[in-house]
Amino acid sequence: MMMKKLGVAIIALFCFGSAIAQTDITGNVKDAAGVPILGANVLIMGSTEGTTTDFDGNFILTTDLTGSQVIRISFVGFTAVENTVELNGTAITLEVVLQESGQQLDEVVITASSTFRSQKQAPLSISSKKMAEITKLSANSQADILRTVPGITAEGGGGETATNLFVRGLPSGGQYVFNPLQYDGMPLISSFGLNSSAHDVYARPDIGFKGVEFVRGGAAILYGAGSVAGIINYTSKTGDTNPGNTINVEWGDGDRLKTDFYSGGRLGGEDSNTFYAFTGFVRTDQGPLDTGLATRGVQFRGNIKKRFERGTFTVHGQFINDRAQFYLPLPLNADRERINGNDGEPVAQLLSGQLEETSFLTPGGVYESPIEDGVFTKGGYVMGDFTYNFSDNLRFKSKVRYANYEHNFALYVGGNGTNGNPISLNGYMASIAPDNIGFSATYQGGGDTQISGTDLVVDNLHVDRLRPMTDYSGEASLTLRSNDGFHNFTLGTFLSRTEAEDVNYQYRVLSEFNNNPRLINLSYTDAGGGNVIFSEGGLTNRVGMTSNRFLDQNRTAFYITDEMVFDKWRFDVGFRLESTEGNFSNGGLEETTVYTNTELTDDLRNVSFADGSFTRARISATDWAVSLAGLYELSESTNLYANFSRGFFFPQIRSFAPVAGIPESNYDAENIIQFEAGAKFGTSKFSGSAAAYYVSLKDRVRINQAIVGGLLVDQTRSEQNTSTFGVEATWDYRFTDVLSLQGTATYQNHEITKNIQEDLVNGGTTVTNEGNELARQPNILGSIALNYNDSAFDAIFSLNHTGKKFTSDINDVELDAITIARVGAGYTFNTNEDNSVRLGFSVFNLFDSDGITEGNPRAGVAGEAGNQDFFFGRPILPRRVFLTATFNF
Repeated sequence: MMMKKLGVAIIALFCFGSAIAQTDITGNVKDAAGVPILGANVLIMGSTEGTTTDFDGNFILTTDLTGSQVIRISFVGFTAVENTVELNGTAITLEVVLQESGQQLDEVVITASSTFRSQKQAPLSISSKKMAEITKLSANSQADILRTVPGITAEGGGGETATNLFVRGLPSGGQYVFNPLQYDGMPLISSFGLNSSAHDVYARPDIGFKGVEFVRGGAAILYGAGSVAGIINYTSKTGDTNPGNTINVEWGDGDRLKTDFYSGGRLGGEDSNTFYAFTGFVRTDQGPLDTGLATRGVQFRGNIKKRFERGTFTVHGQFINDRAQFYLPLPLNADRERINGNDGEPVAQLLSGQLEETSFLTPGGVYESPIEDGVFTKGGYVMGDFTYNFSDNLRFKSKVRYANYEHNFALYVGGNGTNGNPISLNGYMASIAPDNIGFSATYQGGGDTQISGTDLVVDNLHVDRLRPMTDYSGEASLTLRSNDGFHNFTLGTFLSRTEAEDVNYQYRVLSEFNNNPRLINLSYTDAGGGNVIFSEGGLTNRVGMTSNRFLDQNRTAFYITDEMVFDKWRFDVGFRLESTEGNFSNGGLEETTVYTNTELTDDLRNVSFADGSFTRARISATDWAVSLAGLYELSESTNLYANFSRGFFFPQIRSFAPVAGIPESNYDAENIIQFEAGAKFGTSKFSGSAAAYYVSLKDRVRINQAIVGGLLVDQTRSEQNTSTFGVEATWDYRFTDVLSLQGTATYQNHEITKNIQEDLVNGGTTVTNEGNELARQPNILGSIALNYNDSAFDAIFSLNHTGKKFTSDINDVELDAITIARVGAGYTFNTNEDNSVRLGFSVFNLFDSDGITEGNPRAGVAGEAGNQDFFFGRPILPRRVFLTATFNF
């Protein structure tokens, strides 16, 4: 009996002692703006005990440890916080505020990854920008945003849309050929090459994004829609992570006025788990080059997010109705400088506001040209994003997206005609009608006043590209984390269908040689005494329809990956299998006499239109990709990494014109090999990376367009192999907590190793340009920026450098290097704890550089761009000043 009582006493004493030793640690983790941080790590240093925060930033940790201990709270993208506490059984409550890290390599990576990890921990090349940086600089195009990314050549001379974007080591496709543009992990268009419109015509940047990531090489080829060379991914703010309201008003020279807005927060009461975010812009603009035709439009985006115990469901949506003028190359003098017009002012563009509401008859009725709309997009998308955690180790994710857009792309090719160069009116008449015995030339709407024979005139071509598009896409994945935490297996699939039209109309125009030129009506008396109307309403040729294509493409992909995390090692491995099939319907065309006035030239009387016939073909292909990557933590400040990938790219269907009687077109994927090895560094003062890379592309199919016979046509079809070796570096050095120097540098040595070219106009095949450098790809790229930010005053001065490059694969015309300077500054007034106002300014192209971004890519294979008295080129946009006021409340 005594022994029994003694045993009970011992057990009771043990339980009492255990109860005394156990300590409950509770707390909340937020960022500097007071937003709860989900998934922050809470660890007791020197032990295996820890937990993570929930959706509201709360955590609970119960421990048997006693005495003085250090609690460490961390989250990627933020500076870790350590608190020393005394564990003695008394409950402890911690309120933690994490500050965003000043080191870019601490930024969290969410693109091309199944786990949360920092840039420093990822065995890939990654660059990111926060939306606050983009807004402060009044960055309005993808070129403005992405030209500081290492290895990227971004040409924005065309304006706000249709940026030509070239990625390191690959031929100049432009228009996001090798690197898709994504919003919230899904591409704006799933199948590129049905109508060749760039991805950025379907959406614009706004302040409702957290920021943008660009992931290059490695696993970027595997996940979701896949990629060849990298993925550009914008991530939207949501009401749970970014509550609050922001209005940004921007004024710019050229009568620019743009208002961006964002509002986000909780829907319902304090206990509601439903959140909203709504954003967008309204803008009007006459610049940066005055055409007499306005750039104007709106975009609205938003999302509603529902949290539940084990996951979230978010519905995203977008509506856009936007018009942006687009600028193409124009005649420059032999020194590649702008030529003075008849009014003595340098001519910066040749698009005429008098062309607004241009129309003419066709066999199918009246055609009304949308030229005044420039690059016009109306439509939007809706997307559902579902995440569910079956357990702590098993997660399901799925996204489904539907998009539909009405889209027109107006191209005004100034000076690209038979008499395209600026020429006196007398010289023009001697060229088109050398035997004339008199002529009459008046300005459209200018009465009967005759134009001086010494005035300069110019021949122009206008192309309307009518390109509606519908896109269906979806992705689903299942991620399993092993019990030991070493492996993260992901099995996923991506499905899509894209339907598009590619209907083109063209017409030719005669105008004076001035900015926003007046159109010219011209008639003459021929040698026989007859009256000939050569130009009516400014039009010299009612060409009509030149393309009538209908295309669709399906994609089906499956991928499996494993992201492995060991003590000092990280490995990414993965495999992707994808099949595609599509249909190409090429409509027949015929020219018909529509206008009966016999005084009109044949070019004005006859108009081309669809004849109702179609030649159809099917394409199909299957290919695979594999990615291997590894990272080793050499020290606390240095990681070594390497990655290898074998990928593929399905060529543009429009480059495989169907042949009558052959229903199946020969269609094969292009193969791409990429390898990269380097190091990433990160200390309290310095972060950066250095790497060497190799890129090889085989069996690339490329269509080259040119002006032939006064019309824009597909002139040649090339099959190419290319190879590139390069080195790349990034750095961010913090002189103090408020002053830093950032920069990037890329050197690449690229070569065309095979080029078989087919002449689509005259027939015949030749081997050409082998051993030459890639067109429009510089050898040297770089940027440097000095940043100051003390929370109240901020300022930046940056330089972006693009080295010399050739205009075409012929390598006969080399463009000079370009350096673009930007400066910006602002001051933030905190009106109370939650409200602030920032007043700022920024200047694009501070020194008003007039470097050439491209040299008449449509001059044709003979390289006419450099072999005449005038040079056709597209200068970068001129200096522009912006003033901004940003209200946060």
